[in-house]
Amino acid sequence: MKKKKTRIVKRRFFFTKFELLLYGFTLFLIVVSPLAIVFSQATLSKINYDVERLKSEVTSQERTNESLSMKISELASLEKIQEVADAEGLKYNNSNIKSVNTSE
Repeated sequence: MKKKKTRIVKRRFFFTKFELLLYGFTLFLIVVSPLAIVFSQATLSKINYDVERLKSEVTSQERTNESLSMKISELASLEKIQEVADAEGLKYNNSNIKSVNTSE
């Protein structure tokens, strides 16, 4: 009896174009997603830093404005006006003041 020889035939498996596209897109997402996440987190951190810096500047400016407002009130007080008038040789004379009443 003759022995039959068994031959092993290797079959090649080919991907369809759709499968190649699907695998390629998946690989692209796997590579790009972490990079996009890191980039967005870095951008968010920079924006948060800028916001905090601007808040600090606003607070500082508000303090300066408040200080200047207090100085204005102090300089506009009646005592200060009289002091400056006396220093310039001006005198308060009540008889020179005239009242004007306007009625419509």
